[in-house]
Amino acid sequence: MNANLIRPDIGQWYAHTDKGELFQVAVRDEESRNIEIQYVDGDLDEIDAETWAMLPIERVEPPEDMTASGDDTEPEQDRDPLAEGRPAEPFIAETAEAREWTR
Repeated sequence: MNANLIRPDIGQWYAHTDKGELFQVAVRDEESRNIEIQYVDGDLDEIDAETWAMLPIERVEPPEDMTASGDDTEPEQDRDPLAEGRPAEPFIAETAEAREWTR
C-alpha cells in the first residue's frame, strides 16, 4: 500500500476510499502524533501518524446531514419555558433544609 500525503487538518472531512466511510479530524496531538477522528455516526477513534499515512483517504466536503439536524424537536427537559412565552414555575422549598438554600 502506498503512503498518502494528505495532512490531517482539524475540522476537515475525509473519506476512506476503500470503505466509503466519512470522518472528520477532531484532534491532532503534535507531541504524541496521535489523531482523533469522529465518524458521521458520532463514533470516535484514535490513530497514530504512521497509520494515518497508510490510510486510503481523500478530502471531501462535509456531509449534508451534518449541517441540517433533520429533527426540529427539542427534548422536553431542554426546553426553556420563558423562551416559549410561558412563565417558569416558581421554586417552592418543601423542607426546612431546602428553605435555608433559598435564602
